Amino acid sequence: MANEAEKVYVAVGTDLQDGFAALEWVLRKWSSHSISIVIIPAPIDTSKDYVYTPLGKLPASYLTDEKLEAYRKTKEGEGDKLLPQYQAFCGKVKVELLKIQKHDEPLHNLLVELMSGLHITKLVISITFMKSSSWKSHRLSGLLHVHRQRPDLCDIFLISEGKLVFLREENREGIIEDDQGRVFARFNEKGSLRALLGRKFPSTAKNAKNSPLPSTSNYNRDQWGNCVEEIESYFHQLLPSISDEEGSEIETDTLRNSEAEPEIQENMSAADKEELLKVKIKKAQEIIQLKRKEAQANIERHAKAEWAISLCTRRAEELEAHIKEEIATRADLKEELDTAKYEVEEIQTEVEDKKNKLKTILELQNDLSNKLKQSSMEKSQVEEQLAKAVTIRSGMVQKIEELRHQRDVLQRRVEFCREKDALGMATRFSDLQFRYREFTSEEIIVATDGFSERLRLKSEGNWTNVYRGRIYNTAVAIKVDTSANGMSKDAFEAKVKTLSQMRHPHLIAIYGFCLELKCMVYEYMHNGCLRDALFLVRSRGNRSRIQGGLNWHARIRIAAEVSSGLGFLHLAQPRPIAHGDLNPSKILLDHNLASKIHGFRPGWCHDQSDVRSDIRAFGNLVLQLLTGSNWTRFVDKAMVMDRAGLVEVLDEMAGEWPVDLAAELAGIAMRCLGNNDGLEGELLMAPVFKEIEQVRKKADDLVAARECEVPIGEGVDMEDSNNAPTVFLCPILQDVMKNPHIAADGFSYELEAIEQWLNTKDTSPMTNLKLEHKLLTPNQVLRSLIYDWRCKRSIPLA
Repeated sequence: MANEAEKVYVAVGTDLQDGFAALEWVLRKWSSHSISIVIIPAPIDTSKDYVYTPLGKLPASYLTDEKLEAYRKTKEGEGDKLLPQYQAFCGKVKVELLKIQKHDEPLHNLLVELMSGLHITKLVISITFMKSSSWKSHRLSGLLHVHRQRPDLCDIFLISEGKLVFLREENREGIIEDDQGRVFARFNEKGSLRALLGRKFPSTAKNAKNSPLPSTSNYNRDQWGNCVEEIESYFHQLLPSISDEEGSEIETDTLRNSEAEPEIQENMSAADKEELLKVKIKKAQEIIQLKRKEAQANIERHAKAEWAISLCTRRAEELEAHIKEEIATRADLKEELDTAKYEVEEIQTEVEDKKNKLKTILELQNDLSNKLKQSSMEKSQVEEQLAKAVTIRSGMVQKIEELRHQRDVLQRRVEFCREKDALGMATRFSDLQFRYREFTSEEIIVATDGFSERLRLKSEGNWTNVYRGRIYNTAVAIKVDTSANGMSKDAFEAKVKTLSQMRHPHLIAIYGFCLELKCMVYEYMHNGCLRDALFLVRSRGNRSRIQGGLNWHARIRIAAEVSSGLGFLHLAQPRPIAHGDLNPSKILLDHNLASKIHGFRPGWCHDQSDVRSDIRAFGNLVLQLLTGSNWTRFVDKAMVMDRAGLVEVLDEMAGEWPVDLAAELAGIAMRCLGNNDGLEGELLMAPVFKEIEQVRKKADDLVAARECEVPIGEGVDMEDSNNAPTVFLCPILQDVMKNPHIAADGFSYELEAIEQWLNTKDTSPMTNLKLEHKLLTPNQVLRSLIYDWRCKRSIPLA
């Protein structure tokens, strides 16, 4: 895992180019390290007492609170505009902004607090950062203060014009010099203010002594700019007085020290006394001369100060008068503006009223014209409708007869295909060339696309250990043994051999097995299990493969087919084979809704009690077919005898049940559920099959005689994907597509399947490469070809 980027704090001024130079030095210095930069901009002076305008520095009291707040926000926003430019300059290096919120403390104290509070280890300071108005030094330079008070683990780097300079102390004096020893600036306790002001106004300071006092007799508003320059010149004239005062203090101290010298002694000679008196007289004369110069300098400074005060007072009075005039003018303009707005609003109201009246008149005119046209057209339309009504009625009667005939033909075709498919499947499995065989692991892996999750089958919304595949252009279901302990090789081979020898139209057929992967290959049942067909169609958010559910005629046929297969198992020799766990999830439906049993274990030792358990389970299955509910304990004999009670529990999804046939089925189910545990009077599966077969024949007769309506083709998936062209099959579902769409990889998929795939993945199901986009385009050409193919095969459209 990569180390966390080290933070480098960079203090920059308001000059953008100087900030770029400092950042360039930082990027060059730590080019081989992983760093992030935290920029500390110099705080902009938003003093509460003064504001800076094009007219100069004005008191904040001259402005309203709204304008003063807007001025402060503008000043604070100027610093925020620099951050995007700094981020663009640093490129991929992460850049953050750290604002100094406090403005009432000296900046050097705030820097020391930041270094200690944030544990700063690297601080880069641009020299222009010291020019901020918030950099307040008292008796010691702020830079020297930061240098002395910095934590031991913090390294400070000074940058001047993109180059590294160094700070060193010498006799309580700070010296800034480059790597070659050249001095850039000096800082000391008394001279720091004068040095900073001298650097800020160098040209004015040089000519300060020679600049004359300005005359105020001809002063006017246009001359204020020149007066500002003269005031600044006067300010710089005051700077030398600081050093003069310092020199005078030194001389005064010297003279005071001289007063402490010894007085004239009586034992001194006359010459010594005379010499000592001369020295004292000379020093007294020097003090008098110094005091005279100091008094003259004070007089000059006083005159200059009086002039500057008079000039500033007059300018303040003029500005105050001008502000009052502006306020009065603004009030008058506001009244005029309000009056104009009121007049404009009245005019707009009148215009809107006239527009509304005109619009109403136009609407009335259009309504009258439309009614006139409609009244003239309705008469002719009524006459035409009366003439067509008789023709339509006769055509509808003829069409109803044709539809009834087509329904009868389609019903016979469905029954024929179902019987033909069941018999053909049994014949094909009995042929020697379709006997089970052993598949290699490579064949199984290719058939399941490496046991891909998209080919894994679901039941009741949960994943199973069964995968859908294709072997020799035949759809198959491949079941993998996932038991905890696993099955031994001999037991697995014995189970496969036993299953391969059991052939019945309503038992699931086995194609072969793979000993290496311990999986068995079964025929594929297109419509899933009976449980999904009965119950999933009711669940919100789930969808059964059989649209609309199973009708009552199909449910009677399924009960007869299951009883046939179960009776075959019970009559097996030398011992009967019991299923042991018969329920709707163990009944599979093919594309013609022919039912087949799976999930039985032929290797078990079955006795008569297991057979009786199967019969009771079959009775429960019949009740589930009748009620469409997984909870059938509320159905009892009294309810079966009461026809009204039976009708209330019948499944409405199956259509309108024939009550007589439903009562017969319910009676058979109740006898199966009440099968005796003793040997005498026990119920066998063979007579149950005969009774249900009679019910089935009665149902077929009712349908043939059209005494009961049965939705033809509803919920039946007659599509045979085994014989369909490969291009018609969805690569994900391996079924013939109904709404093909082209994905970004160029392949066509069923819309619902590819949308479900793209919700969780962004790769192609065919190439496993990342898709450029997830847009889907309808494949109208392929859809038209599939439509023609279905019409030729008389396959009903979904």
